[in-house]
Order: sequence, then structure tokens, then C-alpha cells
Amino acid sequence: QVQLVESGGGLVQAGGSLRLSCAASGNIFSIDVMNWYRQAPGKQRELVAGITSDGITNYADSVKGRFTISRDNAKNTVYLQMNGLKPEDTAVYYCNADGVRSRYNVGVEYDYWGQGTQVTVSS
Repeated sequence: QVQLVESGGGLVQAGGSLRLSCAASGNIFSIDVMNWYRQAPGKQRELVAGITSDGITNYADSVKGRFTISRDNAKNTVYLQMNGLKPEDTAVYYCNADGVRSRYNVGVEYDYWGQGTQVTVSS
């Protein structure tokens, strides 16, 4: 089984920074895309940033210029560096591994989610 373990969430003042990490473990052959989603109370879950296995990135308009997503394929780990945090960034952040191939069945892809980590930005 594949497990995603997130870390780095917490409380920070507006203008501060946090670095989220998510490590995928298990019998993994490859991961196509790794994403960060977030969900604030009463709102839909939204895609914050994504990165492909070869480093192509995309960001939500609301975080462009402030957040940076990166990954280490050898470690099956994705990071989200969040700078210039705003109160509206407050949400539960979820790591997503999209297109995970097991070493035992490379031809089949699965989707996995982390447990979520709380990010709270105070004004």
C-alpha cells in the first residue's frame, strides 16, 4: 500500500512563510503528477499547485508569485514553499499523488491522498 505523509503545517502571522512536505512511501515505481490542494471551511477543495514528473508546474492564480512547488523524484516527495502568506490562505492543505504506479503492476495507475495538514494565517 502507498501512504502519503504530510508535514510542515502550523500557525503563522500574515507575511510569514511555511514549507509543506509530503513523502509517498510504498512499493512505488513512479508518480505522474503530485499536487497540493486546499479546502477552507464552507468552500470547495481547490487545486493550489501541481508538478509533473519532469518538473512542469501550474499554480492557482491566487498563489502565483508567492508559492513554489517542487519535487524530488528519487524520494517521491513533493514540497510547497509558501511565502507572503495571507489570512485567505488559511485552509487544510492536502497532498495528492496522481498516477501512482506500483512496482508490481506498472500498467495500472492509482490515486492517493494525504490526511491533510492545517495552515492558519493570522492577521
